[in-house]
Amino acid sequence: MEKSANPHVLYITAASMEEATRLARDLVARRLAACANVLGPAQSFYWWQGEVQNVQEAVVVAKTQAACVEAAVAFVKEAHSYDCPCVVAWPLEAGHPDFFDWIAKETKAG
Repeated sequence: MEKSANPHVLYITAASMEEATRLARDLVARRLAACANVLGPAQSFYWWQGEVQNVQEAVVVAKTQAACVEAAVAFVKEAHSYDCPCVVAWPLEAGHPDFFDWIAKETKAG
């Protein structure tokens, strides 16, 4: 694996399958992610405005590189329907080196 690839996973929740699909497609089209999976429905429980919420959401799992995370988070914040969307990233420590190289090749930082 190239050291510069520094692969990461983005985890994003969305209000619907349609929104998740749009976010996933746009992240890939903008080369902020090499690929993205849309999963759902997901049953979500969280605190919002002083109350526990219980809603169905969809989940986007996107594969990217560290250099794209900041731009991907900014894009999701802008394009998302929520005031405070869940978009988090974490590094991938181990995996298939060829896949990690592919992620680096298919994403464009800055």
